[in-house]
Amino acid sequence: MKPRTFAIIGCGKVGVTLSWHLAHIGYLPIGFASRRAASAHAAAESAGGGRVCRDPWEAAASADLVFITTPDAAIASIAACLAEQKGLKRGAVVLHCSGALSSEIIATVRRCGAYAGSLHPLQSFAAPTFPENPFQGIVMAGEGDDEALDLARDIAAGFQAVFLKIETAHKTLYHAAAVAASNYLVTLLAASTRLLEESGIAPENTLQVLLPLVRGTLKNIEKRGVADALTGPIARGDVATVEAHCRKIEQSLPDLLPFYQVLGHYTLPLVQGNVSVDKLRELAALLGRS
Repeated sequence: MKPRTFAIIGCGKVGVTLSWHLAHIGYLPIGFASRRAASAHAAAESAGGGRVCRDPWEAAASADLVFITTPDAAIASIAACLAEQKGLKRGAVVLHCSGALSSEIIATVRRCGAYAGSLHPLQSFAAPTFPENPFQGIVMAGEGDDEALDLARDIAAGFQAVFLKIETAHKTLYHAAAVAASNYLVTLLAASTRLLEESGIAPENTLQVLLPLVRGTLKNIEKRGVADALTGPIARGDVATVEAHCRKIEQSLPDLLPFYQVLGHYTLPLVQGNVSVDKLRELAALLGRS
């Protein structure tokens, strides 16, 4: 089977990483374009070939596969530009990597007879990553036209990732879930470190205290599921401890009290059936957000 050719539009961390890994699973680099020429040259170098172009449609014109890996705000305009300049061949697949946006943001590419889709690696990219494989074992979520999905699935398999098909209409909720699990975990730990520091723990020691606990919790979730991994005062119906927490936080770090209460409020449904109705009512009163 003839190897597929690919082009990358937007050669930042994700674009450069994709370039290397696509080339190393048998795709042929053909064109690169980026706001900064140096970035496009870096992507071409990582892929071991391909032409660096000033304009996106020049880079994409002959490619079987076009990845748009620009910032989200530029994706629609790049797709529209490719369509207006007839910079895509019929039957080409165009994928973007945004987690929040669906393939409908690049629907204009269909005017050229191309197929639209998205393939989002559920992973953070702090820097271009190769030869280490940052895709191995992670989820890559895809949606869009059937032909785009077929190719996205093949790419994920080549990268040794787990392919997850999602509905186009629900792409934003998928991304919100990812943000809650990853970004807001950082926010949660930032609040926890503040509470520890207020308790007298030196700032440089807070993560040493918290990370083993976090890792243990994640292991329990993996083994037992989310609800059954819950421990602590709410799981026990320990009203007195929750009340003491609220009182002390209000005295010491009052801006964190609503944060603590909201998290507790959304924890209550996890313990229904295991904690008495009276205890749940008392906890709900303590954790009210008014």
